[in-house]
Amino acid sequence: MGQIEVNVYSDADELSYKVALEIAGTIRSHASKGQNCVLGLATGSTPTPVYRELVKMHKDGKLSFKNVVTFNLDEYYGLHQDDLQSYHKYMAVHLFDHITDMDYSNIHIPNGSISEGEVQRHCKEYEYAIKAAGGIDLQLLGLGRMGHIGFNEQGTSRDSRTHMVYLDRVTRLDAASDFFGEQHVPRRALTMGISTILSARRVLLMAFGENKADIAARSVEGPVSSQVPASFLQEHPNATVLLDTAASSGLTRVQKPWVLGSVSWNDLLVKRAVIWLAQQLSKSILKLTDRDFAENSLQELCEQLGPADAINKRVFSALQTTITEYPGCREICQEQAACSTSFKLPNGDTKAAWPSKRVLVMSPHPDDDVISMGGTLARLCQHRHEVHVAYQTSGCIAVRDHDALRHLDFVECLASITGSSAAEARSMHAEIKSFVSSKQPGEVDSPLLQTVKTLIRYTEATSAAGACGVPEERAHFLDMPFYETGTIAKKELCDKDIRLIVDLFQRVKPQQIYAAGDLSDPHGTHRTCLKANLQAMDEVKTQTWFQGTEVFLYRGAWQEWAPWEADMCVPMSSSELDKKVEAIFRHESQKDRPLFPGADDREFWQRAGDRNKATAELYNKLGLPEYEAMEAFVRFDPFKPSHLFRKAADSAFGSLL
Repeated sequence: MGQIEVNVYSDADELSYKVALEIAGTIRSHASKGQNCVLGLATGSTPTPVYRELVKMHKDGKLSFKNVVTFNLDEYYGLHQDDLQSYHKYMAVHLFDHITDMDYSNIHIPNGSISEGEVQRHCKEYEYAIKAAGGIDLQLLGLGRMGHIGFNEQGTSRDSRTHMVYLDRVTRLDAASDFFGEQHVPRRALTMGISTILSARRVLLMAFGENKADIAARSVEGPVSSQVPASFLQEHPNATVLLDTAASSGLTRVQKPWVLGSVSWNDLLVKRAVIWLAQQLSKSILKLTDRDFAENSLQELCEQLGPADAINKRVFSALQTTITEYPGCREICQEQAACSTSFKLPNGDTKAAWPSKRVLVMSPHPDDDVISMGGTLARLCQHRHEVHVAYQTSGCIAVRDHDALRHLDFVECLASITGSSAAEARSMHAEIKSFVSSKQPGEVDSPLLQTVKTLIRYTEATSAAGACGVPEERAHFLDMPFYETGTIAKKELCDKDIRLIVDLFQRVKPQQIYAAGDLSDPHGTHRTCLKANLQAMDEVKTQTWFQGTEVFLYRGAWQEWAPWEADMCVPMSSSELDKKVEAIFRHESQKDRPLFPGADDREFWQRAGDRNKATAELYNKLGLPEYEAMEAFVRFDPFKPSHLFRKAADSAFGSLL
């Protein structure tokens, strides 16, 4: 295994800013010597915030591109440079159209529209152009889910140069959302080869999110192999891998730092180590012995905090206290149980004064609430809390055209039967049907079609929330402006986005807030919505009503919280899990074959059920009570802005951070 520098940052924005600073510094350094700076550029969601920072520097008059020459990594074969999904278009939208002093003859991107007979010659000319420019000074890379860099798939030779490749199914599946369906993704691409990439004098590889954690670890810690093309960077003399906290979670120093040497133990790290040991040995926590600790690199833990029995009881108790049937009144229930007082259920028949809380669930898409915390949502309603759900985006791009037409057919038939506004209904139907019949793959929907799809998601959301007990009047549709582009690419958050959330907070004055903390969302909507939620909390946290407000982060659509992370777990019976699945079923437009499934081809109701069952099974194997399913949450402290990322960071580095 080679050695490669790995830097971990608290979030993607901080990481991107650091990368932009290095790129800017490289450009300025070459300019001061009267030299051109040759940059190798990447595309996709990962480098987008880097380009945003570079554009800002340029517009602020702090960075000139007069001496910059660029070579892009790759391009889909068969796309014209003006096609929405082409990397020519991507670079124009995110960088080049915003630069005023760059010589456009210095921009090089593989030509995906050349004939097959010209491909080999074009690839050789691309290599020659890089050499003629003096070679690449700094190469920017993203990390593919299977470890590819550029479009160099598994098995690509280390000696490869710019060439034509056939894209494997995983790569095409990951790109499916950009093309509105896997069937529209090109099967081939032109890409720099691995040898071309390794010839760069400086290489920066970026990766965000939990879904990149495993492959990031294999790339930097595993053997150098063509099966993980990014692992070849271990052989580069000046390469750095930059990860956000989520993407770093697969690294040994994060997962099990005790195997690397002495660590500074804290409560979180102790919990993680004991759970890891129990899973390694397939034992329940209370059955672990001093010998188990000693033989698995945890002798230091026993020496400092042991014996094993004491450590086991400490961790077991911590896990046990996270499990609650009463998410709205967890503290009160625990106090009653501890005092052995009569335990009164809030079922409507009791005369006990059970405090009703105002609860606000923030749902990035119209179905994240029921997918990720449908059981808890139903439980909160059952216990008579005042539950509100805020759907932050319309989710309209995830509705298929035929579903929109089906709903329009219904509207037209209803108008015909009732005799109300029949002409208008038919006119609208005809306009949308005409648009859909000539619509190209990936083309932005007309405003009228977007409206129809938005209404579909609205009615599904209110129906699903209603199945959990949320009244229709407590469903709030924010339609945050950053999302409303009609395409996968979204706008940056603006003040209006934050104002919508702040206004809702001030109207509802929630005593509990639930928000999506799933950073594996491949399209970035969850990440953006979380960022907006935190900014809004920063604005209201000094107000009197906010004092004492609890904030919990949920996952479920893409990932699940691990037991060592979770601060609250809400168990579900078989019938309660069925009720949650029924609520998910109400989102008919997302059933059978979701338009944007991401890397997991199961339907969302299957993912949710499997993950909730797996969490319950894991707790049971650790020696905790056996339940059918469980939903896990992490407590977020809005008065500590870095808390979201601190769990993983503290686990990795003890009290050093």
